[in-house]
Amino acid sequence: KKTLTSSIGPLAEELQCSVCLEVFTDPVSTPCGHNFCKSCLSQCWDNSQDCKCPLCKETFSKRPDLKINTALREVAQLFQKKSSLSKSEVLCDICDERKKKALKSCLLCQASYCKTHLEFHHKIYLKKHKLLDPVKNMKDYICQKHERPLELFCRDDQTRVCVFCTDGDHKTHNTVPLEEESKEKKTQLMKTQEAMQQMILDRIKKIQDSKYFAELRNVTRVKAAYAELFSDLMRSIKRCQAELLEMMEEKQKAAQKQDEELIQELQQEITELKMRNTELDHLLHTEHHLQLLQIDPSLCSPPHTRNWPEISMNTGVSVETLRRALTQLQETLDQKLSQTVDVTLDPDTAHPKLILSNDGKQVRHGDIKHELPDYPERFNYSRFYIEVQLKRKSQWDLGVARESINRKGKIRVSPQDGFWTVALRNGDEYWACADPCVYLSLRVKPQKVGVFVDYEEGLVSFYDVESRSHIYSFTAQSFTNRLYSYFCSFPDDTGKDSASMIISPVNYNE
Repeated sequence: KKTLTSSIGPLAEELQCSVCLEVFTDPVSTPCGHNFCKSCLSQCWDNSQDCKCPLCKETFSKRPDLKINTALREVAQLFQKKSSLSKSEVLCDICDERKKKALKSCLLCQASYCKTHLEFHHKIYLKKHKLLDPVKNMKDYICQKHERPLELFCRDDQTRVCVFCTDGDHKTHNTVPLEEESKEKKTQLMKTQEAMQQMILDRIKKIQDSKYFAELRNVTRVKAAYAELFSDLMRSIKRCQAELLEMMEEKQKAAQKQDEELIQELQQEITELKMRNTELDHLLHTEHHLQLLQIDPSLCSPPHTRNWPEISMNTGVSVETLRRALTQLQETLDQKLSQTVDVTLDPDTAHPKLILSNDGKQVRHGDIKHELPDYPERFNYSRFYIEVQLKRKSQWDLGVARESINRKGKIRVSPQDGFWTVALRNGDEYWACADPCVYLSLRVKPQKVGVFVDYEEGLVSFYDVESRSHIYSFTAQSFTNRLYSYFCSFPDDTGKDSASMIISPVNYNE
């Protein structure tokens, strides 16, 4: 059997099975490092008492478990496809007995010549005749109407023509030399190939980003990251790692599955693009104008592929943003925690039934609606207050609100409407006013609630100060204008609200 090395080239030696002497089919590797077709190696071992390498004869005490080398198989498949595109051998038309390989074909003589007969042809016609790389079907290059070489290309009819055709049916058409049109086609193919190579690089980058996020989702690293974050934000508050990990467990499994599917799809597209790129590479190196002009028009533009989104942790945070945030977090935490604000209640925005203390630090619900100026900033339906201490209260809302929120009529409290709050209802039902609302299972009824806001990071967190536990956090929010403290005091079942919501000074040494 004729080996691949002699017929195709030295690359085949690396992709050739030493048993069947063909390009690998489902290649597998032995422990000694040699590669064979899976079926060839299995057949050798099935017909022998010992399991040994067919090449180096190393014997294995236990029959190895053969697994297909997918990377080597992909290279072998690409090589086979490229080899199939190689030009077939054209023989000399002048040789009488044993035909030799032709070096050139003459369009005027309509014949192909080997080296010896080509020299004879050159002596007779010098350089007057048109020569090209050897072709089999000479009639494809000759005008059937005028029996002249098809040396021109009609761009109006997208077909090849001879010089006599330009005096007849194609007299007024846009015709150019065949070499010029072939060069234009090559330019289009080169641009397409560059675009496809960039597409391959983009998909490799997305695989790397996806693997990077897969590492970040590791339970131990997520647990450590949350522990460090809450420790720096609230030095005196214990972290509820177990509750946070339970909430993330299902999302983590779903994200991991999505990552695996994403990588698989990207690898499949890379394989298809590489095969398409091999076809373009062959076309770019051919000298046959006919082959270039008969290519499928779809090859002159990148293939249609999926529009891949930016790889993220399914939280709307990009790779670069997350990396910068993790690097800068330690530097900014001490500065943020050291910043305190003296908060007082604004009588111009309070509901007419609310009673504010003189120092602006306390508020409670009153029975009488006071006659006050109807400022645009004043709420006229729902009751909103700022508070920290919540003893003896059965209903309340607490959080922050955007400056541009609706302040008239019935107000819907949610992040989409500019509110980031938690609420107490019926004495023991705690809710995070998200969309939809989230029920909060709290072990201890909070008597004093702390609110932490990081404007730049889009974070609003609530903590039970006395039990030192985390209540709820709004993350990855987008703040575009000024935020105000927001809280609402409701009457109890008797219709009165005897307790006040009191803003307490923050003590960082507790």
